[in-house]
Amino acid sequence: MPGHRIGYVRVSSFDQNPERQLEAVPVDRVFTDKASGKDVQRPQLDQLRAFVREGDTVVVHSMDRLARNLDDLRRLVQDLTHRGVQVEFVKEHLVFTGQDSPMAQLMLSVMGAFAEFERALIRERQREGIALAKQRGVYRGRQKSLRPEQVADLWARAQAGEKKAQLARLFGISRETVYQYLRGERHELW
Repeated sequence: MPGHRIGYVRVSSFDQNPERQLEAVPVDRVFTDKASGKDVQRPQLDQLRAFVREGDTVVVHSMDRLARNLDDLRRLVQDLTHRGVQVEFVKEHLVFTGQDSPMAQLMLSVMGAFAEFERALIRERQREGIALAKQRGVYRGRQKSLRPEQVADLWARAQAGEKKAQLARLFGISRETVYQYLRGERHELW
């Protein structure tokens, strides 16, 4: 009995459309992350890795959707293929099974290196853009998470014993940001 085809989709921001990546590609289930590809700390990727079984195929639109770091890409593909899971990259027309030829391994390395290079270029352009904006005096930095009255309310609720996870949901911020406010590390945003 053939295994399942499990799709993995990653978009970098919440306003990007994840549906286009595996549109018209037959899959039994899809795991979608809305996160950067800078590392492999992604909740849906973790769930996918726990879900897949021997005989399954993980289908990804392109290598850069799985990882933008060559070491991470290799590690993910090797981890999956060693468990008997195939990895298929639609855009590159490549499938990795664990019994791959040296040419297939070379293609993985070359294409993964291009994804890593692209990410480095994106970061470089971003740094250059910020530097130019600072020179022109128009750089504002990251938008403030909470207004001063919200920070005061957060502090009061935390002092009253409300759970940090509940506060994070209430204010629409991460738990780490709640802790940063409570430690006073986010005072520049007040």
